[in-house]
Amino acid sequence: MIRTTLRRTLTLEAPESPGRIAHVSAASGLVRVGEWLYVVADDSLHLATFPARGDAPGRLARLFAGELPEETQARKAAKPDLEVLCALGPFAGAPHGALLALPSGSTSVRMRGAVLPLSAEGALAGEARTVDCSALYQQIGRELGSLNIEGAAMVGSRLRLLQRGNGDTGVDALVDLDRERALRGIEVGALGPEVLRTIRRWDLGHAGGVRLSFTDASPLPDGRLVFTATAEDTRNAYADGPVAGSAVGLLAPDGTPLFLDSVDAKVKLEGVDARVEGGRVHLLLVADADDPAVAAPLLEAVLDVPA
Repeated sequence: MIRTTLRRTLTLEAPESPGRIAHVSAASGLVRVGEWLYVVADDSLHLATFPARGDAPGRLARLFAGELPEETQARKAAKPDLEVLCALGPFAGAPHGALLALPSGSTSVRMRGAVLPLSAEGALAGEARTVDCSALYQQIGRELGSLNIEGAAMVGSRLRLLQRGNGDTGVDALVDLDRERALRGIEVGALGPEVLRTIRRWDLGHAGGVRLSFTDASPLPDGRLVFTATAEDTRNAYADGPVAGSAVGLLAPDGTPLFLDSVDAKVKLEGVDARVEGGRVHLLLVADADDPAVAAPLLEAVLDVPA
């Protein structure tokens, strides 16, 4: 079992709106760049930025215009459901790379992503631009059925998406996009079916009698991919349910499974950032409590695998 320690909770300098509490609750994606931690939440129109060291409150950067309802069910229906945050290398319009936030695609209003350019030091360096994912997601949905895209990472010549197959009929899958075509699509603000390369269905097994399903991904320098998975007892990609446990795994560059182990904390792991330090694979992890009153935790762990 993987041991986790609490590093901090994700408090903010100011709430997203007057009716909100000043913290991130539904943390769903995590990326570390330079001296900053970036966290996307599935119930927000903003990206949260935290210092990589210490526990100073985070700041919000707007991704989309407008406001979301405060009432829980109305907010759930209207939210963009951003479940993915990944780092991109340099491309036209972002000479120092960028952050890409992607939606789940689990409903027709959850098809809009955003890209934010970065500075040479890894700080945000411009306004967010919208990325329309509807054409690509519709193509993936024709093969997999109900969508719930939850992770993404650059792996060699591919932008690899992780499809979460929670629910009675959901399918877990690795969805590989052509890296260069995807970057061109992101540059112009739309991802179409032409970027799709391969789709491979997956089975991660069970935890506590509930099927494990992908929730996030983070690349390692050698092309391996660290992923998180959660066993959530829910009937579909829209409804929440009790969590039986979470796990962290490792895939080879070609997608072959190398490692999978449960974590000691009974949390709904939704985001991971992995890096090699001192010959070991160190992880930062965020979890979603499915409760807007509860601040999301930032956890630390070390994988017992060769770095």
